[in-house]
Amino acid sequence: MFQHVVIIGLGLIGASVAEAAGRAWPDVRLTGVDIDGVTLALAREKGIVHTACTPDDPAFRAALEGDADLVVLATPAEADDRYFEAIAESGYGGIVTDTASTKERIAASAQRLLRYPERFVPGHPMAGAEVSGIEGARADMFQGAYWVLCPDEDTPVDYLPALHEFITGLGARVIVIPREQHDRAVAVVSHVPHFVASALVTLASRAAGDGQQSIMRLAAGGFKDTTRIAAGSPSLWCGIAFDNQAQLAAGLRETQEILGTFIDALERRDRSALTALLKEAAEVRRSLPAAWVPSSEKLLEVRIPIANHPGAVAEATAVAGEVGCNIQSIEIDHVTEDRAYLSMVLTDEGDIGQLSAKLIGAGYAVSFAPLTIKEHSHVK
Repeated sequence: MFQHVVIIGLGLIGASVAEAAGRAWPDVRLTGVDIDGVTLALAREKGIVHTACTPDDPAFRAALEGDADLVVLATPAEADDRYFEAIAESGYGGIVTDTASTKERIAASAQRLLRYPERFVPGHPMAGAEVSGIEGARADMFQGAYWVLCPDEDTPVDYLPALHEFITGLGARVIVIPREQHDRAVAVVSHVPHFVASALVTLASRAAGDGQQSIMRLAAGGFKDTTRIAAGSPSLWCGIAFDNQAQLAAGLRETQEILGTFIDALERRDRSALTALLKEAAEVRRSLPAAWVPSSEKLLEVRIPIANHPGAVAEATAVAGEVGCNIQSIEIDHVTEDRAYLSMVLTDEGDIGQLSAKLIGAGYAVSFAPLTIKEHSHVK
């Protein structure tokens, strides 16, 4: 595990990472960096980090040049370049990850600015709260939440297992997605829903402004649940929108088209067409699990030889995510200097048959073996 973690940006996500890490590993040293003096004072007062400093403080440079072995970048997207430059200038040689909700731009910046760009593993915790800033930080922020990682063929083989252990220790579930697919995926499941929720609130507000004040009194239950995310920070979401402009615009246009099919069915009074549209959506929604409750009695170990497969860790874990398999733990077993195995312990989620077929189709020799709880306790 990591011994000294530097968290740049002590807002909602960064401070929550610090709180969760401090609770999980009391012996891990935490250095927090932020430009806001009030935030730093709160971090010190609450004991969220051991050292709280500004980017210009010598303590920041000392951490990067010293024993820091993980940097978590949790700043607004527009600030990333500045910190990549500071990391490069310091000669820091550990792992760097981030928490931004889009990956294309930040991955390009890391490639351009970092001295060791292969050591940057893009990340994205799918978590948040209506209260922004350090005041909304919680140690349980990531409990049960998905945390996306986007390694590629250049990522050192030991980096993903190390980050997996760290992130699952925070309470999150890791999903691996290729970088080129990430922004489209989050546009559909996160960014578009936010703007649709904002549009629904605007619709209700306009109707209330037209003299229908009772609308807001009726806006309870489902409406509040559906539009809760619209209460998020406008400046933050504006930044996210323009950072993922093309994918968000495409998703909103596709949403328009889908709404158009509903409008068309209504105007044609086509009851069967409207019922079919609603049925399709209802079936997909009901297929989503209400909660993640894997059976710990049905763990499965997958072992994959990776010595002659550059980028094998990124590829194999991405396949696991694609077919819905959750990786409980992951490690690299270095048998000899030129022989290594990727070992993944999976829960009972996902399609193991598809996983096997896709890995074999990609040229991997794969072995599966049931794993008992007692055995799993020794894997780590």
